[in-house]
Amino acid sequence: MVIHNADRRMQIYGALLLLPAAVLLGTFAYLPTVATLINSFFLPGFRGAPPEFVGLENYAMLVEDRTFWRVARNNLIYALGTIPTSIALALGMALFVNARLPGRGLVRMAYFTPTILPMIAAANIWMFFYAPQIGLFNKLLGALGMSGINWLGDPGVALTSVIAMTVWKEAGFFMIFYLAALQSIPPELEEASVLEGTSRWSFFWRVTFPLLMPTTLFVLINALINAVRVVDHLFILTKGGPNNATNLLLYYVYENAFSFFDRTYAATITVVILLVLAVVATLKFTVLDRRTHYQ
Repeated sequence: MVIHNADRRMQIYGALLLLPAAVLLGTFAYLPTVATLINSFFLPGFRGAPPEFVGLENYAMLVEDRTFWRVARNNLIYALGTIPTSIALALGMALFVNARLPGRGLVRMAYFTPTILPMIAAANIWMFFYAPQIGLFNKLLGALGMSGINWLGDPGVALTSVIAMTVWKEAGFFMIFYLAALQSIPPELEEASVLEGTSRWSFFWRVTFPLLMPTTLFVLINALINAVRVVDHLFILTKGGPNNATNLLLYYVYENAFSFFDRTYAATITVVILLVLAVVATLKFTVLDRRTHYQ
């Protein structure tokens, strides 16, 4: 009986320790998700009228919404442009600053500096870079005898310009994780490879990169999340223009909710985004985890 009471007290103690986190998670994650799902089955009421239940009508509208499909295509291009580039650049920078080079502390700080800038500040800096007449990039092109480019006003290059700014902002952040992972690799492995006469490329591909796979998986998930939750620098740089050329999913949700005041349709788009992220998370836990090499 004494053992049973002690187990009961430990269970209550553990539940109380988990209660604050459970309350925060339920309040700011689960309840908003359920509310968003419910709202997606309604049309907004006008002039004080209650919302009207329409079932799957919002989802049918979404399937026929050409703007949504263009925005989804933009987001796919944005993800394909930012995720591999940011990860590859971060890994390269981490390998560089992990080597024995003079002033590597300053180099690390220079690589990480864009990360500590608020996104609004970074977007304003790059808006100056992209300015058609006085921008830094067009000044450099003019010095080379080339005509300037309307970086944010030309639909053909606007999304690429946003991708470039995002890579500049994110690569230093991901570099920190790779640098920490590289420093945790036992130096005896490299010493053994030198004794065996292994080339640097073979050592990286057969030893270093497999040991970095957990970090790569972590960085990949974070980069994917970042590729979906893009609002602030679009609000500063392009506002989704020109002609929706840089409009992305979460900014489209923002537009519908706060510019068009159609919050139920915004909820419908949000549910679709959550479903896509759930599928990606399922693939991550069922496929990628099995292919990850751990120490």
